[in-house]
Amino acid sequence: MDHKESWNTVLVLAYQSLGVVYGDLSTSPLYVYKNAFAEGIHHSETNEEIYGVLSFVFWTLTLIPLLKYVFIVLRADDHGEGGTFALYSLLCRHARVNSLPNCQFEDEELSEYGKDAVTNPYSTGFGSRLKSTLEKHGVLQKFLLVVALIGTCMVIGDGVLTPAISVFSAVSGLELCMSKEHHKYVEVPIACVILIGLFSLQHFGTHRVGFLFAPIIKTWLFCISSIGLYNIIYWNPHIYQALSPYYMYKFLKKTRTGGWMSLGSILLCITGSEAMFADLGHFSPLSIQAAFTVVVYPALVLAYMGQAAYLSQHHFVSSDYKIGFYVSVPEKLRWPVLVIAILAAVVGSQAVITGTFSIIKQCHALGCFPRVKIVHTSCKIHGQIYIPEINWILMLLCLSVTIGFRDTKHLGNASGLAVITVMLVTTCLMSLVIVLCWRRSIFVAIGFVFFFGSIEALYFSASLIKFLEGAWFPIALSFIFFTIMYVWHYGTLKKYEFDIQNKIPINWLLSLGSSLGIVRVSGIGLIQTELVSGIPALFSHFITNLPAFHQVLVFLSVKSLPVPHVVSGERFLVGRIGPKEFRVYRCVVRYGYRDFHKDDIEFEKDLVCSIAEFIRTNGLAKDDEDQKITLVDVMCDDNCSFEVPAQSGTSSSGGIKEHKEMMPPSVMRKRVRFLVPEESPGGNMMAEDARMELDDLIEAREAGIAYIVGHAYVRAKHGSNLLKKLAVNVFFDFLSRNCREATFPLALPHATSLEVAMRYHV
Repeated sequence: MDHKESWNTVLVLAYQSLGVVYGDLSTSPLYVYKNAFAEGIHHSETNEEIYGVLSFVFWTLTLIPLLKYVFIVLRADDHGEGGTFALYSLLCRHARVNSLPNCQFEDEELSEYGKDAVTNPYSTGFGSRLKSTLEKHGVLQKFLLVVALIGTCMVIGDGVLTPAISVFSAVSGLELCMSKEHHKYVEVPIACVILIGLFSLQHFGTHRVGFLFAPIIKTWLFCISSIGLYNIIYWNPHIYQALSPYYMYKFLKKTRTGGWMSLGSILLCITGSEAMFADLGHFSPLSIQAAFTVVVYPALVLAYMGQAAYLSQHHFVSSDYKIGFYVSVPEKLRWPVLVIAILAAVVGSQAVITGTFSIIKQCHALGCFPRVKIVHTSCKIHGQIYIPEINWILMLLCLSVTIGFRDTKHLGNASGLAVITVMLVTTCLMSLVIVLCWRRSIFVAIGFVFFFGSIEALYFSASLIKFLEGAWFPIALSFIFFTIMYVWHYGTLKKYEFDIQNKIPINWLLSLGSSLGIVRVSGIGLIQTELVSGIPALFSHFITNLPAFHQVLVFLSVKSLPVPHVVSGERFLVGRIGPKEFRVYRCVVRYGYRDFHKDDIEFEKDLVCSIAEFIRTNGLAKDDEDQKITLVDVMCDDNCSFEVPAQSGTSSSGGIKEHKEMMPPSVMRKRVRFLVPEESPGGNMMAEDARMELDDLIEAREAGIAYIVGHAYVRAKHGSNLLKKLAVNVFFDFLSRNCREATFPLALPHATSLEVAMRYHV
């Protein structure tokens, strides 16, 4: 039954992936041939040009999407998550190259880390030497981060260009039905209206959009494959001979420079291939593989062969669109196909938009993107998200390039460079994954890079030569986003380093005594800090100006790890700061870059429960000053309460336990029961200590929780160079002021929250 249900899930996800993942790839026949012959190549009577283009398209589709992505790259998923930054997170874990220094030894004991433990007795020592080299040299770590960010920026650029070229190419079919004078005034407005409608639908989520769009792509694939098969049978049944690689050689030999430049347009046949990997978190590897190999790949091959078969028998070129897609469609079917093509182009844009949301979420979680609002649109699949700010920025940029270029040739040149750059980055990172994560031989990695890298480098050179013809746009856009992401990462890193350098030693806290030298008021004081060890300078800054604090102090650190998900049983790390009577605790809450934070009631409950469970399980521990932080598995049952049993010998009738219940601030709040053993190996005194500590925690919780959140104003320290002052004082400050507030796992109630500002000189 489970097997049947799992296959049902795979089939449903495969069906949805048609509307989300493969829309871009399936609409490429709209513009590949047209753009390829726009480079000055003439369609001669010998058909060598059209046969050569078909051969290039076929083998490019076979080697890159099918062989590289479906059979190899999809296996490098980060526990179900894909994309350029998923590969980077894999490398961060295996080689410890994460540039944010807040990792702990306990993080490596997560089950998500353990799943990657691959033992290969035949592996050479090169992988270990490469690992140690990356860990020792900070320059290599920065270079690896730069490569990952470049790939991310190009994915964003692709998210801008693909909707523009897909919709614009589909609407261009109107030129067969009206004069050029009227067409040029109709094409751009219609494309803009469609694009606005597309981006307006994104807030419904991938699940609804996938079910809405999947029938359109299914109809489109059936349409182009059927027309392709008709053209093959009717016009040229021997077109299959053009699939031979020999025709690629004849094409380049005859066309020379023009043929090489046309490769920048031919590579558009694989635009959208990266979406298979980037959208992996929205679906599953098996569903994406099944949809491509069974449905998408055969349909695309038939479509390209059918166009080539028609063009091989039609050599008159009175205008540009005679080498387009619509000319090969039977005249009676052109209007229905035009409508389906426009709808399919809209769907084609969905793939890269979804992938852009996913990769920005990953960058944001690892400290490489400014804080944005992330909306989870599915309660079943955590990877299905929507980012409002990014959605509207993409829409504005997409409308700008559509109005600015007004030409599929320039849009194709720009999109081609973005697509092939992302693929080159994926190839480079995959070679490191093969050695460090899969622990394969270095020769396997070299073979992978040499084979796929040489193909992609050829296409990259053909795209880069068109810099002045539209290829400048993804480079300029990537430079802007790269600057934003790197400056944000640099400022975040410097801010954390300042916290580390200025943290307060434990001796300072001990010198204050159990009352901490201040008035202790009832309640729990929750202090947010990015430090996972030591006492933040924020605390001394606060009590210096206001010498009063709560009877229970909790230093809370919320951090994101380079894993997709952290299971709930491994989320909380709890420890003491100072002796037990201080009632000061440290709690580290760990999330994966794909996890979504709970609501405030759930998180607050889990936080208090984790501290209570720590007190219960560590009641027999030695009372030292720097107790080791401990993993706490909070198991919550419904309809439970805190119970603290009375010490044996105290006044209680008939052995009835003294009962104190933490009254919930919300009616719907879950309650958790913790029992301290009345008879413990350590004797009654230790149980009494634990009982009193739990008693104080419950009493403080009933009094309420106050939230102290630090707000840092980061400035470059005196003597810094001009570039650093510009980056920190201007750009990072601007981003900090205009992005969303610092990430906190719950919505802070205004009545009980306090913001403490500090100036950081980094």
